[in-house]
Amino acid sequence: MIEFRIDRRSGVSTYVQIVQQVKQAMRLGLLNPGDRLPSAREVVEATAVNPNTVLKAYRELEREGLAEGRRGLGTFVTKSLSSEATTGDDAPLRQELAGWMGRAREDGLVVEDVDALYFAVRDECYPAEESQ
Repeated sequence: MIEFRIDRRSGVSTYVQIVQQVKQAMRLGLLNPGDRLPSAREVVEATAVNPNTVLKAYRELEREGLAEGRRGLGTFVTKSLSSEATTGDDAPLRQELAGWMGRAREDGLVVEDVDALYFAVRDECYPAEESQ
């Protein structure tokens, strides 16, 4: 089951953070078609967010065709965003990235340094006009 981590200082609205985290879990194969998302009550208890915020996030996922609400049963994942060949635990690119992260940590980089470096290289390789 997915555990949401809400960063109230990020400047990103809470419902968007929930949507992004569900999509990330789908891409990584942690959520697959047929899996039930945590109920709004479970999310509220774990994160102390407003239940309407959770419902708004789930409605957005439904609107995008990624989830489906079933009355009395919950909200279920309807699609896969995962490519196990590229994102699975044994995927070569993931292993290379894990090795790189380990070396970065050994060299004294903190998470903010890694994020800055990652985003700089990502933006070079994936210019904004290509991402749409």
